[in-house]
Amino acid sequence: MSLTTDNPFELQPDAIRIHGRSEIMLCASLFYFRIPRALWHERMEQLKACGYNCIDVYFPWNYHEDAEGQWDFGGERDAEAFLRLAKEVGLYVVARPGPYICSEWDGGGLPAYLFAKEHLRLRDNDPQFLRHTARWYERIMPLLAGFELGQGGTVIAVQLDNELDFYGCEDPVGYMAALRELARSHGIRSPLLACAGQGGLFEASGYAKGVVPTCNFYPHNRDPEFEAKVLAYQSELAAGGVPLLVTETNRSHFLLRRLLACGAKLLGPYLQASGTNFGFTNATNNWGEPLAFLTSDYDFGGMISPEGAQRPEALEGRLLASLIAAYGTPLAEAVPSGDDSSAVTVRAVQGEAAGPFALRLKGGGRLLFLANTGSGDAALTLAPANAQSSEEATLFMHPDRCAALPCDVPLSHWGLPGRLSFATAELFAVRQAAGTVRMLFHTEGKARLTFEIGEAEVRGVSGLEARQAEGVCMLDFDKAAIGRCQFVWPSGQTLEIVTMDREQALRLEPAEADGESLRFAPPATGEAATPAQPIAADWRLAVLDPIQPLTGELPTPIGQADFLEKHGILRGYGWYQAQLPTASEAEPQLGLFLNKGSDVLSLYTEARYLGTYVTGGASTFVPLDAAAVGEITVRAEIWGHTNFDDPRLPGLRMNAMKGIRGLAAITRIRELSANWRYALSDSDDSARQPDVPFLTAASKPIVAFGGWLSGRPFRREWFARSVATSADTTARVLRFDGLEGTAEVFVNGRSAGMAQPLDPFVDLTALTSPGEAIELAVLLGRNLGQKGGRLQLLEGYEATDWRLAGCGEEELRAYAQNARHAAESVQLPLMLAPGQVALLYGEPSGPGQDACAGWRVTVQGHGLKATVFWNGRLLSRMWLPGGGARPTMTGGSPDSFYVPGAWFRKPEDEANEIVMLLEAVEGGQPAELRGFGLAPL
Repeated sequence: MSLTTDNPFELQPDAIRIHGRSEIMLCASLFYFRIPRALWHERMEQLKACGYNCIDVYFPWNYHEDAEGQWDFGGERDAEAFLRLAKEVGLYVVARPGPYICSEWDGGGLPAYLFAKEHLRLRDNDPQFLRHTARWYERIMPLLAGFELGQGGTVIAVQLDNELDFYGCEDPVGYMAALRELARSHGIRSPLLACAGQGGLFEASGYAKGVVPTCNFYPHNRDPEFEAKVLAYQSELAAGGVPLLVTETNRSHFLLRRLLACGAKLLGPYLQASGTNFGFTNATNNWGEPLAFLTSDYDFGGMISPEGAQRPEALEGRLLASLIAAYGTPLAEAVPSGDDSSAVTVRAVQGEAAGPFALRLKGGGRLLFLANTGSGDAALTLAPANAQSSEEATLFMHPDRCAALPCDVPLSHWGLPGRLSFATAELFAVRQAAGTVRMLFHTEGKARLTFEIGEAEVRGVSGLEARQAEGVCMLDFDKAAIGRCQFVWPSGQTLEIVTMDREQALRLEPAEADGESLRFAPPATGEAATPAQPIAADWRLAVLDPIQPLTGELPTPIGQADFLEKHGILRGYGWYQAQLPTASEAEPQLGLFLNKGSDVLSLYTEARYLGTYVTGGASTFVPLDAAAVGEITVRAEIWGHTNFDDPRLPGLRMNAMKGIRGLAAITRIRELSANWRYALSDSDDSARQPDVPFLTAASKPIVAFGGWLSGRPFRREWFARSVATSADTTARVLRFDGLEGTAEVFVNGRSAGMAQPLDPFVDLTALTSPGEAIELAVLLGRNLGQKGGRLQLLEGYEATDWRLAGCGEEELRAYAQNARHAAESVQLPLMLAPGQVALLYGEPSGPGQDACAGWRVTVQGHGLKATVFWNGRLLSRMWLPGGGARPTMTGGSPDSFYVPGAWFRKPEDEANEIVMLLEAVEGGQPAELRGFGLAPL
């Protein structure tokens, strides 16, 4: 697939060319929607100072279209201003507008109103979905086109969708072709990319004409077989006419070097600049077991923290960028030759190593990459194949090191005679000025450089040992001291050699003051560990009625409970209120059945709190052991729509909606485990209509549910029986208690749904009537030894008289403003009773406030959910440890939040204000807010 366009950015099998010049793209993720606008420029400059020449940028559709037809590209959402800054700073841009972006962002960027559309197939060649995508592309693509390279900006490529090979797209060819046509119709001339998340190049791109497949790699950094995998993809892509572009990978520059060894021309570590999920933009996904909530902190330990602190890995980035620049075009157009043992014989004296993997430099010579894949130091004895360098030498490497060693590299690359035959130190920088070329090498132990210098004179040797014979010079040195020498040819051309410890190379300032001096930054100490201090504030608390919506308005009547998105509530909270029939003494309420609930469901009667539940979209049964429930309130919070499609839980499906489908009081639990007719399915595929005549066939055995032994390792089995429903109930639910496989349920031949271990309920209400005799058939799929479990029929009464109210960020902020007058002074620590809800107000002060650098605030307590506003901006949502309902919290710090200095008020203008919505969600004991630890930045 040779790709050439009239764009100045070109892709060739061996290179990326920009205006005809070959470059390697060192590309860091930088997301305008997770960083305050006032800090965009600063973050870009930080990345550029770390040696990066490119950024990749997602554009979340639902960040710009909060509700259908309501667009916002102003203020913090001004994507045009972000792209303009990238041009001014001099960073190339890989634009990733989706429509789906993943990025652990709410719904992967897809607007939640899409999920409520009937018969719409997301991320597929579906006319309805593409019509909506076209509206998004109408907004975003012309903006990107205006900032393409050669058109007034620095956008060099545009990615369509994201990691489609993780998703069950039925027609990737048609889908990607449709997105391509939409993009081109809005003036996009840049190469169009499609990244493969798990190696499925066809599944990700459909190999659609004009769409370039790229790779995302997330291996264990020390995987000894990693290069073999990457080289296979590089070869396949080169055969298709394009280079290996790694659009996402781990943040370690050790791994990036290993990718460079395989011929990657774009190196895209994901999230080198961390950020924050401000507002209600968190996602849920499958990083837990299987459910996880993404924290507001969005930080995977990359080079730059959410607050902008530079971490030690940043120096590794600068060193890698310097190495790439040292070799220039010959490296940018280098071709991998794989595991190259012909150039050097490697014998491990200590530790483990992968390689050598060779890059053949354009114009001659090779770079040999050896990676320490062990957990300790490595020492390797290297014997070069070239005659001049036949003496063995030793390479020392600490863990997580990948050395790029020159072999038979002609010095003509830098305009000099001679050859760099071999080195066990890395050439990491080249400076050229006034007829002199300065080469800088680093080492972690003893090292050797071997040069063919012909008639050159060796001068100024210090800090190393020089041996010269027959036009060859060997330089031996170690890391103990800076070494120097010069080769001066009769023509006057001069090569200056400088050697140093690798730690010094990391700290070497990019530009020296003059030709002799070297300037080093202080040793890296990591992020400053500023002692946390208490926030000083006069705290005030307004205790709220937990069953009343935080809108100041009464809930609106609705015909039947359904998901929030179907009622236009796309983010934030919803309050369901309903009435349950009062149970009789002879038949008390045994529990409540919550139908398909997510994300966070807090249940209340008129007088008591029944608990908080996180079920991931599965149905659940809430036992009752006290007075009957009449009026019921369910406060549902949308933590976030999933950014990843996973069938293990309903709430992890890409189109999953939030809230509940319904609620019933269960008054009877009937055992149905006995006396099922049994038949082994003739096929491993589910027959959509079961063969129900065997229900009465005398030849079919009668067994307990799941109680049949078979020699098949995996099997599908039919179990069927007749059941008479109770005449005086309105709700009927099957519960598979202890199910270890899957169970598809049919009622009178019609599919009622699927049960599985994480969602063992199937609601039969819509397919049955009170007092009806029904024919139940269950298609059980299981592996040998797996149990079918205990089968029960739960019967009771559906809730009626449904009302619903919703509350997003704006409504919550306005409610907090109106409720401030009711707040009373309190002291920390603060205790809240189970289920209690309150608003905490304070005007905090502390160190760093005047400098406006920002704060990192740690919240100390347990059993609390907290929604944090700072000067009216929703900064963070947290769930502190304590209580069984709390899911896995991942993505960053779960108990602290970042207050950007750019969002402080000026002291002379107005005091800063923090407002926290506190929810006590630990059912067994009170929740506690002990205090806050403040670390100024």
